[in-house]
Amino acid sequence: MSTAQSPPGQVDRMDARALGLLFVLCGAIFLEGIDVAMLNVALPSIRADLGLSTGMLSGVVSAYVLGYGGFMLLGGRAADLLGRRRMFLWWLAVFVVFSGLGGLATEGWMLLTARFVTGVAAGFMAPAGLSLITTGFAEGPVRDRALLVYAGTAAGGFSLGLVVGGLLTAVHWRWVFFAPVALSLLILLVAVPVLRALDDDRTARRGLGDFDLAGAVTVTGSMLLLVYGVVRLEHPADGWGWTIAVFAAGLALLGAFAAIERRAAAPLVRPGVLRSAPLVRANVAALLLTGGFFGFQFLVTLYLQEVRGWSTIETGLAMVLLGLDAVLAPTLTPVLVRRFGNVRVIFGGFVLATLAYVLFLRVEQDWTYAAMLPSVILIGVAFALAYGPITIAATEGVDESEQGLAGGLLYTAFQFGAAFGVSAVTAVHVAALGDAGGPSAAGVDAVRTALVVPVVAAVLGTVAIGTGLRRRRAVIAADTPLAPAEQQLTRSA
Repeated sequence: MSTAQSPPGQVDRMDARALGLLFVLCGAIFLEGIDVAMLNVALPSIRADLGLSTGMLSGVVSAYVLGYGGFMLLGGRAADLLGRRRMFLWWLAVFVVFSGLGGLATEGWMLLTARFVTGVAAGFMAPAGLSLITTGFAEGPVRDRALLVYAGTAAGGFSLGLVVGGLLTAVHWRWVFFAPVALSLLILLVAVPVLRALDDDRTARRGLGDFDLAGAVTVTGSMLLLVYGVVRLEHPADGWGWTIAVFAAGLALLGAFAAIERRAAAPLVRPGVLRSAPLVRANVAALLLTGGFFGFQFLVTLYLQEVRGWSTIETGLAMVLLGLDAVLAPTLTPVLVRRFGNVRVIFGGFVLATLAYVLFLRVEQDWTYAAMLPSVILIGVAFALAYGPITIAATEGVDESEQGLAGGLLYTAFQFGAAFGVSAVTAVHVAALGDAGGPSAAGVDAVRTALVVPVVAAVLGTVAIGTGLRRRRAVIAADTPLAPAEQQLTRSA
């Protein structure tokens, strides 16, 4: 998109205004990442202080996942229909309030409620923030650079959260909730004047007649049930009958949603948007990328803390190099994308991820950190190569009026991938561990067995992206001119 064609208020160069916009939007996604990571580190301390059962503690984590994953698609479309700036600011404020309430919780149900609403807030805020980037920056190198910085910040927030969470928990676990409140307030104060310049509300359609209420209810219900089904996989002994029933109900609602969208005058998700092979491929890659990454991270945490007996601070410091993405995404990745294109860079990221997970299959009970380091570094580089370009590919070529929807689809894929990855490795780990436990050879064997899940996810991601490479070669070999829209989709594959 040329500068002359850019809508009023759109950023077309990296000046002070662009940096202010990046600070706000990257700050919000950094906040979301660091919030999740810090809570994960603080869970044992929370259980000890509040006397929570294992089921309630698991529910605290699941509540956030349910809120986030369940409302993501609705949040993305609400940003398009009701105004991206309005949705971003409103739900950032909700995030501030309920994060603080989580820190004041004295009972398990209070913490569970706070985390669910915080997850819902993130489900609305994340796609609104991404669509503000894709509509606020002119399409081309400026937008690509902004998206890569945005993606790197998200990954950096999660990795840094592991270390910060360990330090704050050493003081008191309530600071894990109070620290994000201070950061959120700062971002909110800066966001109000910075986002006003985007003139985003010009595209908002506020009439309820434009809102597909039946579609919103069915898709949100479907997402909640499907995410809950994935979470139930973590506890296979709880009853397969109920788990299958939850999945069946979720799929039934998803089918009802598809039927409603075909007949709706103003559908929540336009059916034609899913006919784009590059967009679908990008979302499948997103699901597999986070599935492998978060599953691996969960297993390494179990290995270091339960098998090796490392502290939370030592574990966080050991995995801080997974945050290489925060450095490489805005520096190395843009150069590689310009030279090789999105699809080849994503493919390279999945190849490196596969290699990293395979190398860790050799894990032993007394492994040195030096032996783990190659996998940790390779995964950090792999995430830098794949995460940002996937974000570009999933939003490039999408009409401005559907950028919120594209962001919702992408973050739904990311969230489902993360939930499924952790649930799958937990189920395999529990089954492989059996009655054994603690720092034993059986514990190492269980970790090694569960590592097959990230390996499979990375291999499937490599294959999925590889189909885009084959399509691109076929187009070049055919030497057939493509329409501009098809050229754009092929480039972003």
